[in-house]
Amino acid sequence: MKRKRRPMSFSRRQKLAGFLFTVPFLVGFIFLFAVPFYQAVVISFHELVLTPQTFELQPKGWENYGYALQVHPEFSKTFTEVLVKLATELPMIIGFSFFAATILNSDFRGRTFVRTLFFLPVILGAGVVMKMEVQDYAQIMVKHLAEGAPFFGGAAVRSFFAAARFPAGMVDYVIDAIQALPTVIRASGVQILIFLAGLQSIPREVYEAASVEGATGWERFWLITFPMMSPLILVNLIYTVIDSFTAMNNELVVLIRETMLRGAGYGVSMAMAMIYFVAIGLILLAVFGLLSRRVFYHV
Repeated sequence: MKRKRRPMSFSRRQKLAGFLFTVPFLVGFIFLFAVPFYQAVVISFHELVLTPQTFELQPKGWENYGYALQVHPEFSKTFTEVLVKLATELPMIIGFSFFAATILNSDFRGRTFVRTLFFLPVILGAGVVMKMEVQDYAQIMVKHLAEGAPFFGGAAVRSFFAAARFPAGMVDYVIDAIQALPTVIRASGVQILIFLAGLQSIPREVYEAASVEGATGWERFWLITFPMMSPLILVNLIYTVIDSFTAMNNELVVLIRETMLRGAGYGVSMAMAMIYFVAIGLILLAVFGLLSRRVFYHV
């Protein structure tokens, strides 16, 4: 007589589903990241010399790292500029994404078409398309308007804020935000989708109960929407940091690539890449450590 097979428990099915969900990532991490990363670390401590048949690695120790930080004329300067640019654009990207997702979550005619328009920057930001657009005349025109046109150049806006007696630092930030608007819109596609999914997951009963209690729209936002969206704000912050630091048009990424091909060589470029990798990791740890305790997780 065959024994009846016991069905798998719900918790065990959840664990199995989670493991299967992570298998593609583990396979990709091992074969597409771990091995190349190890090779990059090794090369960063050597000088790669090409020979007619193959290449040789000549030990250099920490010399490549010292050259990148102390001798190279552009690495430290470009690194600082990239950090300042991220600190300036990060609040704009998160704020615009949240604002756009809130609008797209409203009920209006043509909502699907408008959502598609907001996701177009993700497609246009793909590697192949971005490479094709490097010399595109439309991009040149947008850049020209952002830098040279009277309105985007900031003269009119600056005079308006000066007349209103706003602080000079705030005026400069607003002017920079206007000039960076095309970049912000282009970098906000995925974040908008994440925020939109989060807004749609909030139970409508919670808003109805708050309305019955007499809560205003402002109170509903700060007491319901914002706390329940805080996990996704953290996710979008981490995603935006990674996306900004690893973009194809990132100045430091371009510098590392140019150093490898036409500069100080593979060893120095890999040392730059390792310094950049460690810096990104520390920034992500700082962001997660500062904000994770303030995140509200709804069970």
